[in-house]
This record gives sequence, structure tokens and C-alpha cells, in this order.
Amino acid sequence: MSEIQKYDKNFQQGGGGKVNKPDLRFYDALQPPFSLHGVYYDEADGRFRRMPGEVAATVSPGVAHLHRNTAGGRLRFRSNCRYVAIHAEMDHIDRMAHFPLTGSAGFDLYGKREGGEEEYLGTFVPPLDMTDGYEECIAFWPRNVIPRTKETVEFTLHFPLYSCVKRLWIGLPEEAELLPAAPYRVERPVVYYGSSITQGGCASHPGAAYPAILSRRLDCDHVNLGFSGSAKGEEEIGRYLASLDMSAFVYDYDHNAPTVEHLRKTHERLFLQIREKHPTLPVLMMTAVSLPRCFDDRAAHRDVIFTTYQNALARGDRNVYFLDGGELFARYGNEGTVEGCHPNDLGFLHMAEAVEPLLAEMLKG
Repeated sequence: MSEIQKYDKNFQQGGGGKVNKPDLRFYDALQPPFSLHGVYYDEADGRFRRMPGEVAATVSPGVAHLHRNTAGGRLRFRSNCRYVAIHAEMDHIDRMAHFPLTGSAGFDLYGKREGGEEEYLGTFVPPLDMTDGYEECIAFWPRNVIPRTKETVEFTLHFPLYSCVKRLWIGLPEEAELLPAAPYRVERPVVYYGSSITQGGCASHPGAAYPAILSRRLDCDHVNLGFSGSAKGEEEIGRYLASLDMSAFVYDYDHNAPTVEHLRKTHERLFLQIREKHPTLPVLMMTAVSLPRCFDDRAAHRDVIFTTYQNALARGDRNVYFLDGGELFARYGNEGTVEGCHPNDLGFLHMAEAVEPLLAEMLKG
């Protein structure tokens, strides 16, 4: 126990012990009626992945490692339960000084009442000394997070942003109903490709990453293919992205492009790979989200991306959109970041608010 936990009971979370509920029953998250989104389970290797491992290995060592991080993964179900518990087995935990463990390795729970919007119910807080997973519970009664009635609530569980999950079980009271969640309004996912910011660094909890916020606000499924330091627009990742069935595509990987020349060589090529397979797919091209002092050649990078956009318009393409990410932190400056580069929750919220009207327009069809 840390010193502060002796004096403030509200800091006594993430103990990592067994959940002590006499009526607790655990269900395998891989079995119906649970629905899995943003990740898939690799039976051969016994883990959740964001893309096939054999494909990731052809892209780069970074993507080969990071595709096992479960950013964007979600599990959905309905129940009239009075608590939800998890038992997670994990074999890689990312710990960083500037990134809360609740974001890099925690699970989030959101609930949606009939006719309402998704509400944040809490985070399953991991223990600081966690090595191979943990067990934790979020109780609703007598707390007033959800009304005391036995109404059925639709739950969404968000997976960790920067850690690897091998197995997951969901714990509910034995008497609780367990039903399938309603499908998303937009069932074909929005696919995001980009840097550590796309992956979710450094949100305080998984549901605070901007793709997750947009998924809730627009009721759309999504796939998060952010690869920290490793999104470089390679031909191999372009082929994989083009193979996906999606409702819209958002990409902003220039933060990871090592040079302007590299971005010039890859950016339009990646767009054309997508366009060849998806002639009418709405595509949003974003420039790097950062403060000017953290990205000295941002203007040159912006020009490359804007050129890709203008070239598409010149060819008669009317399903392309452009957003200057350099403007997204203008409102809050450093207050929207952790260290002048990666967004905190305020920064991610501002990003989502900027992208939302464009994405809503893109999803109208």
C-alpha cells in the first residue's frame, strides 16, 4: 500500500486481488452473446490482435510488436446487473512515466440506458505491480451511476491502449440477464491509421482516446490502427488497409514520417492504394496534431498532405476531406497535452470535437 492510501480511502483502488462477490459468475468474453469490436482473437496464438500477425510482420518490427496492443478493442453486451467484474490475462504491460497506467493497461466501462447516450461508469483500475493481468469490479448500487431499477443497460468495455490481452472473462451476478447488445448505427467500421496519438497516447483511460469518443458520439464501430512511432505509410500496410471493409478512412501518420521526402513518397501512394479498392470511400486526410515547437517542419509536411488532397479534387474525387491538425491544439496549447506532444484527455476531447462534424458528414451516405 502506498503512503497516500493510508490517509485517503479513495486512492485504495487497483488492489489486484480476487473480486469478493458471493453471487459472482464469470463468462468467457469470446462466447455469445458478447460481441467483439476493433480486435479479433487469434486462437492459434491465444491473444487479441488488431490485425493479422503475419501481415504485421511484413510491415515493420514496430507494427509487429504494437499490433498486439489492444487500442480500440471493445466488448459489448446488455444486462440488468448491479455490478460488472473482469478477469484479464495479460502478458505485456506498458509502463511510461507520462502515461497513466489506467490508460495504457486499464479497461473502461460505459453504459447506455434505453433512449440515452453512453455514460462513463468507471475504469477497472490495474494494480501498480501487475505483471500478468488482474481482476477488478465496478459496482453500480448503491452508487447512483445507474438508477436503482433493474432496467437493462447496454455496456461497452474498452480494452487497454498500450498493453496486450491474452484472455478475458466478464463477471456478473448469477441472477443477472445477459443479452446481446444492439448493433452500432454504422456497422461497417471507421478505420483510423496513424501515430501514437491515434493509438491513444496519453489518455488517462481507454475511452478518452479520440476515436473512442467519436464512436460513442456517432454510434459507429471503429478500428484503431495507430502504431506508436511506427506508422510510416509502407506499401504493405497500404495493401492491408485497402483490403478492409470500412465506412470511412481517417489517416494522419505524418508525425512518424522520418522526412518530408518520405511523406511525399508515401502519402499519395497510400491514398491511391485505398482508392483503387474503394472508389467512393470517404477519406479524411489529417496533418500532424502537435504544437509547432515539437514539429519544426510541420508546414512542409502539411503542404505534402494538402497536395494529395488537391490532386484528388483535380481528378474529380468528391469523397475526400482535409483537416489541419496543427490547429487542433491552438485553443488550449500545452494545457491540452501531457508534455507538449501527446494529448491529455482535454486534448483528445478537442480533437474529437474538431473531427466530429467532418466524420458525421462522411458517414451520411
